[in-house]
Amino acid sequence: MRGLVIIHTGDGKGKTTAALGLAIRAVGAGLRVLIFQFIKGGRHCGELDALEILKKSGLPIEIKQGGLGFTSKGDPTEHKKAARETLNLVRKEILSGNFDMIILDEINYAVKFDLITKDELLELLKIRPPELHLIFTGRDALPELIDRADLVTEMKLVKHPFQKGIKAQVGIEF
Repeated sequence: MRGLVIIHTGDGKGKTTAALGLAIRAVGAGLRVLIFQFIKGGRHCGELDALEILKKSGLPIEIKQGGLGFTSKGDPTEHKKAARETLNLVRKEILSGNFDMIILDEINYAVKFDLITKDELLELLKIRPPELHLIFTGRDALPELIDRADLVTEMKLVKHPFQKGIKAQVGIEF
């Protein structure tokens, strides 16, 4: 198997959802999947419960939250520390051979908000075994990352309920 580098980026909704769809498809095909969530830590999302149900049923899928939540809240130094700790775990798992697919959810935001550096992000591509699928999500994917990817999808915002003042909905946004 040849692993792919896949990016879901853009200002539209659905980047994480698309990556989770890939994870479910991969598990259905017998692949072992690990999902790291950067930045989303501290907030309970519906996908956590769904993935826990899948894991309890014996399917090879794991999810780990590594951030402290919204970067506008809290100490920036603590956000950086949490991102670096997550990045260290990511490196370890990329090299472990324990997974066929690793999803790095919101990692593009981690770079945008200077929680990790561009070089640290691109290093993940260098250490990736050729059979590992590596998926990056989040707005503002780096041009250098896009250049090295096999598949890039840009979600485009056309219309969103927030524009009408509708608050985030359980099961849709989280």
